[in-house]
Amino acid sequence: MTTQGPPRQNTWTERVALVRRNHDMESRLTAPVSERMLDLARLRPGVRVLDVASGMGEPALRAAQRVGPSGFVLGTDLVDGMLEAAREQARALGLANVEFRAADAETLEVPEQSFDASTVRWGLMYMPRPERALERIWRALRPSGLLVCSTWAGPEQVEYASLPRRTLARFRALPPIEPDAPSVFRFSDPEHLRAVLQRCGFAMEHVEAMRVPVMEAADAAGVVRWIRDFAGAMAELPLESQPAWEEEVARECEPYRTGDKVQLGGVTWLVVARKTDPGPSRQD
Repeated sequence: MTTQGPPRQNTWTERVALVRRNHDMESRLTAPVSERMLDLARLRPGVRVLDVASGMGEPALRAAQRVGPSGFVLGTDLVDGMLEAAREQARALGLANVEFRAADAETLEVPEQSFDASTVRWGLMYMPRPERALERIWRALRPSGLLVCSTWAGPEQVEYASLPRRTLARFRALPPIEPDAPSVFRFSDPEHLRAVLQRCGFAMEHVEAMRVPVMEAADAAGVVRWIRDFAGAMAELPLESQPAWEEEVARECEPYRTGDKVQLGGVTWLVVARKTDPGPSRQD
């Protein structure tokens, strides 16, 4: 059957291009999350920070500005193409105290007890085996080091993910959300994350909620374009279904209009955990 819209996003090059397209908007809208994470990490001049799943530099670049020339930030991500944009920004900002390294969080190799704090912004829930990444972070942190991570709440509180699914599901079958599989909602329950952290040698000390937008558009057409970028192949529909779906999106996004903008976002959890002894107890 004939379909319309962007080609399936099968390569990292295509994914990076889409993220770059929306990066400036997302970075601006989600800045409060990054800044609050760094507050909770208690960053100060001279601190060493490990930022996992940095993408295009959030919150690693902000952390580098906070810790100053006497501090250091290592940002890691699975995709080097993402990090190249972060390196460009670091050069533009004149930051010499930050390094970006392509690395799998689950096999990350850094010297033990070499960092004071670690941040993971919206990364844990997408990892195939987040426990392994947490164990690597545990080894990298000094005794009593802090881990600050953000995860999304449930579908009813996160319209940027639930609205595309809800509207598309009216026109095509979508794969179910598996609670333990990598997805936006994997750690929507902070108690689930608490149990995972505990197995990996961390004690959760604090949880707070923050509502934040991740995208904005002037009209429904802009939302449709963003959904096609965000949802990729999931947003491919038969040609004859496209107009009706676009009308559904227009109706669904009206409640999220503020002035001349439509903003979609959601509630994110900000979690603070401290490295404890003994260490990880998970058994393979």
